[in-house]
Amino acid sequence: MRPVQIAIEIPGVTLGMITVEEVQVAPTTPELFGEMDAVCERFRRELTVEGVAELEAISAVRRMFRAWGVDPARYRPASEALLRRVVQGKGLYRVSNVVDIINLGSIETGWPYGTYDTAHVVPPVAFRMGAAGETYEGIGRHVWHVEGRPVLADARGPFGSPVSDSTRTMITEATRSVLTTIFAPAGSSSAAIQHALDRVGERLARFAGARVVSTAVLHR
Repeated sequence: MRPVQIAIEIPGVTLGMITVEEVQVAPTTPELFGEMDAVCERFRRELTVEGVAELEAISAVRRMFRAWGVDPARYRPASEALLRRVVQGKGLYRVSNVVDIINLGSIETGWPYGTYDTAHVVPPVAFRMGAAGETYEGIGRHVWHVEGRPVLADARGPFGSPVSDSTRTMITEATRSVLTTIFAPAGSSSAAIQHALDRVGERLARFAGARVVSTAVLHR
């Protein structure tokens, strides 16, 4: 398969991208649950809810949102929302092996991750600000209005963001090829982003039978 390419049209961000195929989406195994629970317990012991926003990575993501004119307290970055949930003792959502791996990586790094079924992504793809009147059906929420907010958009329109992704490109049992994107603030270490991508690829291979097609770190 040909890896999805993304054009970055807004400043202040570095994108990490990993594309995998031959994915087998399934319920999460006890071994993966064990990794998730261990990471969640460490954060729960070490952090308070108030302390989440003070973490270096979370603070940098919040600054990135403000630079885009987006209030991170109103439209909370996905990584911060997950960490707040973990620190409150609620743990990570348990959805599927693929989604759980992505959420685990997001709390480990503090960066928002998005994960998409490439069968429903129609190139060209850009990371840009939402235009007037643009919306999509968000996972776990009603219609998501994206005007003036950062979005990933393809030929059919917006489908993802550092806050919430769409039902159109969501991971299902029928998914076989996956694009995962890391939304890291500009200035983040390329080596750290690549390490995070490698960790995603290793877990997807180990827990979902995936084969890595490509990884990339994209600067504007």
